[in-house]
Amino acid sequence: MEFTWKKDNDIEQKVKSFLGTHGVSHRMFSQIKHNGGDILINGVHGRTVDFLKNGDEVTIIMPPEVDNDIVATSYGALDVIYEDSNFLIVNKPAGMTTVPGRADREDTLVNRVKGYLKQQGATDLVPHVVTRLDRFTSGLVLIAKHRFAHAMMDKQLQAHTMNKQYYAVVTGVLPEDHAMIDAPIGRMDDDFIRREVREDGRASQTEYWVEGRTPEATLARIQLHTGRTHQIRVHFSHLGFPLLGDDIYGGPLDRGITRQALHAFYLSFEDPFTNQPLEFKAPLPTDMQVLLAEK
Repeated sequence: MEFTWKKDNDIEQKVKSFLGTHGVSHRMFSQIKHNGGDILINGVHGRTVDFLKNGDEVTIIMPPEVDNDIVATSYGALDVIYEDSNFLIVNKPAGMTTVPGRADREDTLVNRVKGYLKQQGATDLVPHVVTRLDRFTSGLVLIAKHRFAHAMMDKQLQAHTMNKQYYAVVTGVLPEDHAMIDAPIGRMDDDFIRREVREDGRASQTEYWVEGRTPEATLARIQLHTGRTHQIRVHFSHLGFPLLGDDIYGGPLDRGITRQALHAFYLSFEDPFTNQPLEFKAPLPTDMQVLLAEK
């Protein structure tokens, strides 16, 4: 994978400093140096300590991320929403684990993306998950095709410039059309999985807008302002409106859905390589649509 930038000013600057302004980190310099990559100045091998002049072109050649036996390859189907040379956006179904773990090591989203990249003849075969979803949450997942793209998107996550929104169907009728839930979340005592609102928890903010109501449920559009584990599920359960199907946090299982009614439907960010805004939506899945149908 190659990336090229052109110096367009007369300010004295070394290669390392110039590349740093384009997101090349110290760790990436090490990977280039020790794993077969290269830095070119006007097409010729250069050094990070070389000085650049106006008009010089600097190219980095990232070493390929080759196949390994740690992550199995699966050729299962993928619902690809968008793809370019750096990113892949997939609409993940509920029930599919995002990354290999105890629940599944052979046919997760990452396993399938690896198979998809192999079928395309890609040289980089290590998918990098940027936006991860719980196993039973459906919706948009952003995958970086190589480590540089992952690093660039990590910066946006840390700066909170990426916009992710969810749909949730919660039990009962939310009284307010718009509200901010501001309640700290921490791990339940002696429980590895579940979280709860507690005074000694980490600051957590969830904003929501009501998009529709039925006599027994509410469709909420949600934006997270922090990223705590199970944040949406914990906050709505704390309010007394657990997500339908969410048995871990008190949601009913007799309304036609047996997984948490949560869907990551919207994602927008600025492409760090083109500086163009990108926006994506995934339709509400059938099992959540049924919950909102008139009885």
